[in-house]
Amino acid sequence: QVQLVESGGGLVQPGGSLRLSCAASGFTFSTYAMTWYRQAPGKERELVASISNSGRITNYADSVRGRFTISRDNAVNTVYLQMNSLKPEDTAVYYCNRLSGYFAPWGQGTLVTVSS
Repeated sequence: QVQLVESGGGLVQPGGSLRLSCAASGFTFSTYAMTWYRQAPGKERELVASISNSGRITNYADSVRGRFTISRDNAVNTVYLQMNSLKPEDTAVYYCNRLSGYFAPWGQGTLVTVSS
């Protein structure tokens, strides 16, 4: 059974940092590119970052480039999102998934709230 479990969200002040984790199971993790998406209240889900199956290639949305870093550890089937210099507009539920076209069932996501 394919499963994605996100964790690491919380309440943080503007300028702060968080590290999100996504534990994957039920498929051969190392053969899939992975992504992080987010969905803010009242908005559509948007792609934040992606990483190739090897971890050598990464891409970011313009809104987070230079502040967020995606990484993965294929030994433990986990993808990470390090978020620095957080802004109120980063407030959203964050989800991980396989690359578009190969989506797995969405997990419950992890809520990130950036507020003073």
